[in-house]
Amino acid sequence: MPTVTVEGEKPFEVQAGTKLVLAIEDAGIDILHRCGGNARCTTCRVQVVSGHFAPMDELERERLAREASFGPDIRLSCQVRIESDVTVRVLGRAAAAGIPAGPRPVD
Repeated sequence: MPTVTVEGEKPFEVQAGTKLVLAIEDAGIDILHRCGGNARCTTCRVQVVSGHFAPMDELERERLAREASFGPDIRLSCQVRIESDVTVRVLGRAAAAGIPAGPRPVD
């Protein structure tokens, strides 16, 4: 099983094919996901520190293209599935924003 490491948190194993946002949330780690996993917002974005995800699909690519300040290492955790070991930095935390995380994304 792949291992996910979120910077500042304890690494955890997940079933291959799991959406990253669900893996992070299920591990008890605070992550925003305001649109419920529909790639409409960018609150669930992560910075890929190491490892790789499959190439972006059109929906994710189009949404991230609207954000000029995001580098190529930024991905939407609601749009990627874990297939191998990865290390990411969560960029949006509900506690820091003072708002609820959002509706649980569907798998």
